[in-house]
Amino acid sequence: MASELAADINRYVFSASDRLMFDTNIWLLIYGPQSPTDRRVALYSAALRRILEAKSRIYINLVVISEFINAYARKKQRLIGFEGNFKEFRASMDFRAVAQDIVADAKNLTKQCAWTARDLELSVVEGLLDTYRLGQSDFNDQIIAANCEQQGLTLITDDSDFKDYNIAIITGNRKLLT
Repeated sequence: MASELAADINRYVFSASDRLMFDTNIWLLIYGPQSPTDRRVALYSAALRRILEAKSRIYINLVVISEFINAYARKKQRLIGFEGNFKEFRASMDFRAVAQDIVADAKNLTKQCAWTARDLELSVVEGLLDTYRLGQSDFNDQIIAANCEQQGLTLITDDSDFKDYNIAIITGNRKLLT
C-alpha cells in the first residue's frame, strides 16, 4: 500500500530538488470551476504557492492537460445548466466563452510546468493495458503513475485511487495518509 509513501501536504517542506507532478484533480481545484467552500481549494492553492517559492520543479504531460480540459468543460456545462449533451454544448455559443476560460487557465498552469521528458515505452503501455483489462484501475491514472515512477516524480493528488500505486505521493487526502 502506498500510504507508506504518502506525505501530508500540510507538513511537507518543499525544496528546489523536488520533482513533482500534479494530478488533474489538483489543477482543477486550483484553476477549475470549484465551490468556494471546498477546503481543498485553499489547501492546494497554498501548497502551490509554497512549491513555487521553494522553486520545486513541476512536470506535466498530455494526459493531465487533456483530462483538465475535458473535466473543466463538463463541469462548466453542469454549472451553466446547459440542457443538451456534451457535443451539443461544445457546438453552442455558450461554449465559446467557456473554451476561452479553459484555454486561459490551461496556459496559466502550463507556464508553471516543465514537460515530462519522454513518453512511456510501448512495452510499459502494453502492461498498463493488461492491468486495465482486470477492470480495477483507471487507464489515465495508470499512465500518470507510470510516468511518475519512470521519471522519479512525486505525485501531488487528492485522489484515493492512487493508494495502491508504488509511487511517492503528497496529499491532503486522509485516505491516502492512513
